[in-house]
Amino acid sequence: MAWNEPGGPQDKDPWGNRSNKNKNSPPDLDEMIRKMQKKLGGLFGGKSGGGSGNGGGERAAGWTPSNPLKPIGILAAIGVLVWLATGIYIVDEGTRGVVTRFGQYVDTTLPGPHWHIPAPIEAVQNVNVEQIRTAEIGYRSGGGGAQAGAIASEALMLTKDENIISVKFAVQYKVKDARDYLFNTRDPDESLRQATESAVRDAVGKNNMDFVLKEGRTEIAARASELIQKTLDRYDAGLQVTSVNMQDAQPPEEVQGAFLDAVKSREDEQRLINEAEAYANDVIPKARGGAARQLEEANGYKAQVIAQAKGEASRFTQVLAEYEKSPKVMRDRLYIEAMESVMSKSSKVMVDVKGGNNLLYLPLDRMTQRQATAGNPAAGAIQQDQMLDKPITLPQTDSRARAREQR
Repeated sequence: MAWNEPGGPQDKDPWGNRSNKNKNSPPDLDEMIRKMQKKLGGLFGGKSGGGSGNGGGERAAGWTPSNPLKPIGILAAIGVLVWLATGIYIVDEGTRGVVTRFGQYVDTTLPGPHWHIPAPIEAVQNVNVEQIRTAEIGYRSGGGGAQAGAIASEALMLTKDENIISVKFAVQYKVKDARDYLFNTRDPDESLRQATESAVRDAVGKNNMDFVLKEGRTEIAARASELIQKTLDRYDAGLQVTSVNMQDAQPPEEVQGAFLDAVKSREDEQRLINEAEAYANDVIPKARGGAARQLEEANGYKAQVIAQAKGEASRFTQVLAEYEKSPKVMRDRLYIEAMESVMSKSSKVMVDVKGGNNLLYLPLDRMTQRQATAGNPAAGAIQQDQMLDKPITLPQTDSRARAREQR
């Protein structure tokens, strides 16, 4: 018999008569949904209703449009989830995340995704620890990196020799510790500027002006870098100095003209000194060479004189030995040699005639010619040499003819 025929079994109705349903049958899906709605309504402050009334009564107890607390609870739950989601944060590469709870330090997080208790309980500050920062002392950069005018309160410094100069420094640094950078000093960047100015004044004040302006720039920059880092470490500022550069060092603008004149005078002095040294280097070797040559000539002359003296002494000794053997012969020989030596240098001619007196013959023509050329010493010397070298021949006459010529 079909379940829907008159008089058939009503308990076989597939939809089930809820009022006469068997208690041992499986739970209905609608029933389960209603129970869940009732529990949720009780959880968020809804009224549970009474007993196991009809379906309309159960719906009124679990979910009714007139119950305003249930949607508020759902919205509150969604708000809590959204609030918890705001605690998710990502730390970029090269930065550190500093987590604080009610303003107190909690942790430092590395690059990557993290979660913290959302505000206002905890907060995160990201600090870039790889960025190179720059602090300028004595000037401020303009557009495109160009230097603007000097700041006199920072640039003017006193040197050891009591001169005032204007210096400009650039300091490059980065964050070494994010926690110290945020909590140990109120303004770490300004603290670094003040430490830099103090260190530069200390380094400049211990050196003279010429040293600062010329060869001492690298040394002063190194000294300033060391002092700056010591000061930052003493205050735990969390900063690390990477480089310190002296951009410029000049006298104050009010005295730059006089300073340039002094520099030119110093350069002229150095130029003259260099020229004098070059002249000395040219003259001194020549003088030393001339002196050495004269010394060698003197030594040669000395050796010559000594050798001649020794030769004359040896000759005299030998002549003396021969003179002792034969005095008369040696006297005649010495006389003849002496006369030969004297007469060979004279322009006069002595003629020895047998049987008569000696006749002195003067070559008047040659003597006249020599006097005519006396105005030209070189020509006269040449003619004299020619006259002395050329032999003189005299005609042979008897003594009577010569006597007549004399009368």
